[in-house]
Amino acid sequence: MRLPPERSLVHPGHRVLAGFAAAAALVAVGAAVVLGLRPPGPRPADADPGAFSAGRASGLVRAIAVEPHVAGSAANDRVLTRLVDTLRGLGLAPQVQDAVSVQGGEPEADAGGVGVARVRNVVTLLPGTAPTGRIYLVAHYDSIQTGPGGNDDAAGVATVLETARALLAGPRPRNDVVLVLTDAEEACLCGARAFVDQHPLARGGGVALNLEARGSTGPVIMFETSADNARLVAAYARAPHPVGTSFAVEIYRLLPNDTDFTAFREAGFAGLNSAYIDGAAVYHAPTDVPATVDTASLQQHGDNALALARDLGDRDLGGLRAGGDATYFPAFGALVTYPGWLTRPLAVLAALAPGALGWLVGRRGLASGRALAAGAALAPLPLLLAPVLAQLFWSALTLIRPGYAALPIDPYRPLWFRLAVLALTATVTLAWYASLRRRVGPAALAVGGFGWLAALGLVLAAVAPGGAYLTALPALAGAVAGLAAILLRPAWAAVAALVAGAAVAVVVLLPAVILLFPALGLVTSGVAAFMAALLGLALLPILDLLHPPVPPPAEATPRGTARERVAGIFRRRAALPALVAAVATLACAAAGLAVDRFDAAHPAPTHLMYALDADTGQARWLSRESAPRGWTGRHVSGDPATVADNLPGLGSVRLLSGPAPAADLPAPRLTVMSDTRAGDTRTLRVRLVPQRPVRLVTLHVGSATEVTAATIAGRALPVDHPAEGRWGFGLVFHAPPRTGIEATLTVRATGPVTLRVMDGSDGLTGLPGFHPRPGDVGVVGSHTSELVAVARTVTV
Repeated sequence: MRLPPERSLVHPGHRVLAGFAAAAALVAVGAAVVLGLRPPGPRPADADPGAFSAGRASGLVRAIAVEPHVAGSAANDRVLTRLVDTLRGLGLAPQVQDAVSVQGGEPEADAGGVGVARVRNVVTLLPGTAPTGRIYLVAHYDSIQTGPGGNDDAAGVATVLETARALLAGPRPRNDVVLVLTDAEEACLCGARAFVDQHPLARGGGVALNLEARGSTGPVIMFETSADNARLVAAYARAPHPVGTSFAVEIYRLLPNDTDFTAFREAGFAGLNSAYIDGAAVYHAPTDVPATVDTASLQQHGDNALALARDLGDRDLGGLRAGGDATYFPAFGALVTYPGWLTRPLAVLAALAPGALGWLVGRRGLASGRALAAGAALAPLPLLLAPVLAQLFWSALTLIRPGYAALPIDPYRPLWFRLAVLALTATVTLAWYASLRRRVGPAALAVGGFGWLAALGLVLAAVAPGGAYLTALPALAGAVAGLAAILLRPAWAAVAALVAGAAVAVVVLLPAVILLFPALGLVTSGVAAFMAALLGLALLPILDLLHPPVPPPAEATPRGTARERVAGIFRRRAALPALVAAVATLACAAAGLAVDRFDAAHPAPTHLMYALDADTGQARWLSRESAPRGWTGRHVSGDPATVADNLPGLGSVRLLSGPAPAADLPAPRLTVMSDTRAGDTRTLRVRLVPQRPVRLVTLHVGSATEVTAATIAGRALPVDHPAEGRWGFGLVFHAPPRTGIEATLTVRATGPVTLRVMDGSDGLTGLPGFHPRPGDVGVVGSHTSELVAVARTVTV
């Protein structure tokens, strides 16, 4: 039986063989892409002295992350002493910068005021032979109060120390290398701010290499750069294991996140910011212990840091910030880069290529103008439907396992769930394609898919240039391959052209899908699903080879004839790939639920704190969870509400609450040192002294009083803090000295000035009414988890 001419871009004689061969080639390309993203094997502790060794660095991680060591704590003092001793053991002369610093970056949602801290940075100079500038290796040594910080950021500190040891084992670099181990990063980024604002070694700027972690495993990603990064990116591309994408820079600019690099970048330093980010369930949690640190990720951190320190350490840094921004992405273990000025020309060329393909498709009779229009109109459907279903999938998971909602962004073992999202995206794309290819035609759908990729490339080139390559390059390669496939003979050459075009899409888009999962987590799995759907559009010509030839229209086939029966078989075969993908979705989801269970080693995170109002003697349990359940429900109930009127130091976050017995805890003492008046202006100098060991103190001024100036330890504070109900200007002082803090406030007020003061310590155990957590219930990584706050009002 002879079917009508097919409307595909190619017509191989052995279609099934060609389809499987093309798919196998792309699977091989994809496997090579995935392998290129894997961290290297760790070197042992007895590795060559001039090389970075994860074995040696792991010992440093274990020494640093013994226990939680929040800024200002005795535990943090012990870590500082250990760092100083380690550096002295290397023959260096570390300095301890003791300073008061004002917050860098944006305040946390629960900060409740301007962040200030007493910091003690550890700073060490490795002098260069003929310096043209300075390289700064930066990591923070403090941890959050809820965990020992094995990954965040003992791993970064250990990387800096082991890198310094390796540098000292070889020839001295030309440029100075400065080790900056900052304090109070977790509190307010104040250590980095103190260094760039106040330390002599920061004068003149230089190149900052910040080392971070927001998880426990995975590739180390260079996710942020300073402006005009072309030469810096070129240096990073020469590192042993470069993983980074200019699209990550665009994403990071949209996220409300900051690191120590923020202070350096805002102060005019050039630099790169790197971190490994997978395994985010341990982020800021008690489970962030040294045993969770992936030594392969640690090795990659160190290999790249050491290579960059040597590369940049031996070059003239004078012209480093030239050449504009680069576009870059990972491929097969290397970094592909090209100048940013090529972004718009490539996007325009990519937009023209699908048009040319559409013209040739129409010219050869592979699709009518009506079919091409339908292909363009229907191509976005997978891009819309797959992300929506992916988000619904995550919502379903949180209904099955409510504890998932309290995790940072991912479950402990997210692999099977990620595969389920990919299978779900494949189901949507394959079902969409199978239902439309007979009516619209394979060639028209391919042109429509490439056209949408190209259109997105134009949009990204205008609003996020670093991400334009993601769709412009696949659109350009796919459309050019389609043109070649139509023009080439024999058929195998046409298939090879389509495979080459699809391979470009795999190389460009697959790393983005893989890296977006840990970067944004399953909580925003729709983003990864969107990127996977883009890849599906780019692969339509190859997907078509896996389907049977397009049968004749049903209306042209008499009922009951052999041709109708054959057409029915073809239709059922066309639905088979989508059915397989749907089954895979369910199987992966079931496997994920079976594998990822809460237990003592992987506890369900919960959030709870305690607040005592010394004015009324009333106490409350508070929680940031969205609804009371399980263990948390024994302490809090009702609907979330703000507590800013009574506890402005906690900010405007909405909290669950419940009554608690009042503990015998003293309130902080506020003493007015001086009060001078000039008309309606008053200058108050006050001392705030906590009456118990605390991590922070806060001071807020009634919203009826205008604060025109404020200083602490000679540091001026911004005074444009918006009013939160009863309270206006406020500050949060982290790691306060035992003698308290002294602040000077200049206000406009003719009557009394109302002040609200609060202090905060950590640890709920021993409080009246506290129910100990069961073994499979843990503490969520949060700046307010386990906080014990005591507040009072003072009228001056």
